[in-house]
Amino acid sequence: NHHVQYQEYDVTDMIQGDCEIEVACGKGWALSAIGDIATSVYTDHISCIYSLDIEYQDGETCCVISDKNTKVYSSQVLYSEIYHGEIIDKSRQKQFLCMAQEEDIAVKIVPQLGETVCEMERVRPVRVITTPAGEKVVDFGQNMTGYVVCKVHGKKGDVVKFRHGEVLDKDGNFYNANLRSAKATAHYIMGSDYEELKPVFTFYGFRYICVDEFPSDVRAECFEAVEVHSNIKRTGNFVCGHEGLNKLYSNIIWGQKDNFLDIPTDCPQRDERAGWTGDAAAFVRTAAINFDVERFFEKWLYDMRSLQAPSGAIPAVIPNCMGNQPVSAAWGDAAVICPWEIYRAYGNKKILLDNFECMKNWVEYMHNFGDEEYLWIGGEHFGDWLGLDAYEGSYVGSTDKDLIASCFFAYSTGLLVKAGKAIGKDMHEYEYMYKRIKQEINKRFMKDGLPISRTQTACVLLLRFGLAEEPSKVSKLLCSLIRENGGHLTTGFVGTPHLLHALSDTSCVKEAYDLLLREEYPSWLYSVNKGATTIWEHWDGIKEDGSFWSEDMNSFNHYAYGAVFDWIFENVGGIKIKEGGEGYSKIIVAPKPDIRLIFSDTSINTRKGMLRSAWRFFDDYIRYEISIPPETKAQIILVDGKTYHVCGGDYVFYTT
Repeated sequence: NHHVQYQEYDVTDMIQGDCEIEVACGKGWALSAIGDIATSVYTDHISCIYSLDIEYQDGETCCVISDKNTKVYSSQVLYSEIYHGEIIDKSRQKQFLCMAQEEDIAVKIVPQLGETVCEMERVRPVRVITTPAGEKVVDFGQNMTGYVVCKVHGKKGDVVKFRHGEVLDKDGNFYNANLRSAKATAHYIMGSDYEELKPVFTFYGFRYICVDEFPSDVRAECFEAVEVHSNIKRTGNFVCGHEGLNKLYSNIIWGQKDNFLDIPTDCPQRDERAGWTGDAAAFVRTAAINFDVERFFEKWLYDMRSLQAPSGAIPAVIPNCMGNQPVSAAWGDAAVICPWEIYRAYGNKKILLDNFECMKNWVEYMHNFGDEEYLWIGGEHFGDWLGLDAYEGSYVGSTDKDLIASCFFAYSTGLLVKAGKAIGKDMHEYEYMYKRIKQEINKRFMKDGLPISRTQTACVLLLRFGLAEEPSKVSKLLCSLIRENGGHLTTGFVGTPHLLHALSDTSCVKEAYDLLLREEYPSWLYSVNKGATTIWEHWDGIKEDGSFWSEDMNSFNHYAYGAVFDWIFENVGGIKIKEGGEGYSKIIVAPKPDIRLIFSDTSINTRKGMLRSAWRFFDDYIRYEISIPPETKAQIILVDGKTYHVCGGDYVFYTT
């Protein structure tokens, strides 16, 4: 309701003889019922605007535009919804319905801002099974976002119908109850004896399809899955000698691709698929390592600026299609965290210039909330969402929500100061604000140098955001809390992205590795050992006995916990952007090898070229290969403490 993008295409090569323009219009995001709202958020009817600019060989030009002379016809798409799928009748002939009606719409029309959504990888089935329930199920071996192309022999009027799902249940039967109300069905009526069928206006999140109707034998060669996402270029790579970790990284990559479809969706399969800010804030650093996401986030942040309230409040979902969600710490902070991380990754100050007022207004929203000037006390918050230190079945961990909110108030204020200085702003006011916030946090939430809220997430935020006056004491408490819980984490969406950093930043590198490589529930590798091909929403989306966490909130393609890769990149690979070295112009390479990995090879194709850090254990020494891009200054710190200051080039080092 603020702006609508338009796309441009060069259609010259399509001109052959007499031509006509056909524009197929679907309900899409604008007219479908999205999220918790039963009716469409933005409009109650389809509208279309187009123009065809023509330049003839003699230099004459003309323009064909959408107006009242446009004719409206029926199409072969009988039904289409983002969540529920499509019904397409290939036997149906188009029929003239009426002339188009002109109308005035008060919305800004803007050029395509983000990356184009494209058909990307094609995936063949790995098997066709008959389940214990007697259903025919096609397994593509990979959870993904997109749709299935069917190549079908039959006759006119034959029906092809199938449903989509992510997992099989413990008995091996097709399961999609976790999609909630989303029907996720493809329904086709054949118009000839051979058809190649695929949807037009929708997409699905799936690994499996359950074929309910098919005019011939259900064979693997009849199906092909097409993976769909924004056209973001792969930049990062990682491989090591631990196969579980390699599989985890593959799952992180697939989770990002599957959820970067024009906006950073939380999940691609159920009746949600929305741009939750908390997920994006947690994952943005990892996102900018794996892929070039500068333009992708520029578009989404433009959407965010358009929706910021006069008070500075940021909706929990961008675009805001989920109704009256709370204005929450760690979610709204995406307004500051995402622009800053994109600036760090690419060094382009435009992202800060475009978003600085939005960033500042969000900080002022926190500053003005409630009676405490330098704390965020009260309000509705998601808290440490899905934290494990609460009662069974709870969605919210036990960490004090006021502590979480105040920590993020401090964190965003500190980032705002950095952003403002980078673009030449006077930030003395906010430097003072940050100092006062830190003081008040220690007065209100700390006793004897330790957090009153004795949770892993409380320790993690205080350490990671540099708020603890005695970090060594908080670090010891964090390690003891991990030991008391059997060596496992209890953090949720707020604490987990920062957990390993909080440990390694305080010299607890082994403890961080122990958590990373843990295979028992709860851990990153638990889902890998359960056969996951993407990142799960819950640590135990599938429990040890094969049962499921729940039906109401159990996505198997939820990328947020994949944020652990930025720790792998910065510690296993050792690659960090130095303060003031945005865009990888100045870097630190300080790998922290662990023999359990045997070897590691981490790289990123930066704006300045390929940056690589690799190491391998031999019998009595470690060998390092480090490549620095041209025009880049690097400080290389090895585990024996030796430090080297180098410029672009390839280097080999050894330590014992």
